[in-house]
Amino acid sequence: MSTRELMKGNIAMAEAAIRAGVEAYYGYPITPQSELLEHMSKRLPELGRVFLQAESEVAAINMAYGAACTGARVMTSTSGPGFSLMAEGLSYIAGTEVPLVVVDVMRGGPGLGNIAPSQGDYRQVAHGAGHGDFFPIVLAPSSIQEAVDLVTLAFDLAQKYRSIVIVIADGTIGQMMEPVALPDYRPLPTTRPEWAVTGEPGRPRRRLTSLYLHAEDEEVVNLRLVRRWRQVEANEVRYRTYYLDDAEFVVVGFGMAGRVALSAVRHAREQGLKVGLFRPITLRPFPTRALRELAPQAKAMLVVEMNSGQMLDDVLAAVQGRTPVRFYGRMGGMVPFPDEVLEQIHLLTQQPPTPDEDPRALWLEHMARVVEPHAA
Repeated sequence: MSTRELMKGNIAMAEAAIRAGVEAYYGYPITPQSELLEHMSKRLPELGRVFLQAESEVAAINMAYGAACTGARVMTSTSGPGFSLMAEGLSYIAGTEVPLVVVDVMRGGPGLGNIAPSQGDYRQVAHGAGHGDFFPIVLAPSSIQEAVDLVTLAFDLAQKYRSIVIVIADGTIGQMMEPVALPDYRPLPTTRPEWAVTGEPGRPRRRLTSLYLHAEDEEVVNLRLVRRWRQVEANEVRYRTYYLDDAEFVVVGFGMAGRVALSAVRHAREQGLKVGLFRPITLRPFPTRALRELAPQAKAMLVVEMNSGQMLDDVLAAVQGRTPVRFYGRMGGMVPFPDEVLEQIHLLTQQPPTPDEDPRALWLEHMARVVEPHAA
């Protein structure tokens, strides 16, 4: 591990991928992740590895697909609109059972939206990423150091499970600067996996495809993917907890929203409130069991997101009515301030939600009073 140095998030994630042994990168520039691609364009050729800026995200993901079939460590990166264009290719990659690492630095939307930070891709990435039955692993950092660590982990998980692994960060993490310690360089692999298509003489002939015209054959593949996903669920769930030992109220947030919420929780603790934070790191597999076991301890939960409550549905499904849940979200590229979350914590402790309270309805009433009157 190297000494700590000040780095922008996008560049740190690119450098982490390089040190994790990425052999080929294919991408297309889109804000707020373009510095990642730019850094790759300089560093990979210097190291004798492959960098290619494609003509579109559609082309980039299909180039990555082809390279992944050779067993190489392959990566792409994008933001929301580009991720949408990659969805078909991601499904092909999943159906072919080859590993790929994707970094999605989220921006405001829907549509073209803006280049401000958002968490609006949660549902698309964690509950889809393309058509058909497949399950991408989704990792969500809340700091640049964690982003570096999770990008490194992503390559290991992709190879281990022959899976797509997506590191999902909002534009704040991509654009801000923090001190980070980068990992040491890993040696590049000298051999290819047994399943890979390489064209090397003497290797058994392999055929990789996502096309199965007979339903019986397709079902066999789908069953294999489900069994593999069950292994992921058993072994790869990750989350962080803060101040939960005696917490009577629990805040749940991921990524930058979770980081802002942690600041609010610390202020609440200083004020004598028994509040803790649960921060999912794997958005898929979601830490459902851990939240379900935590629910009876809590008088109420507060879900904080930079969207309209996309993770809220997963939290509600996890707690299964064992504790009431309230929601606070900002959208369109707005990042909540710790004081906003602290205000919601005070409201939660002073006026806990009832079991039949609709968390989105109360939130919309709040937004109508506080936000919309000040809009341009």
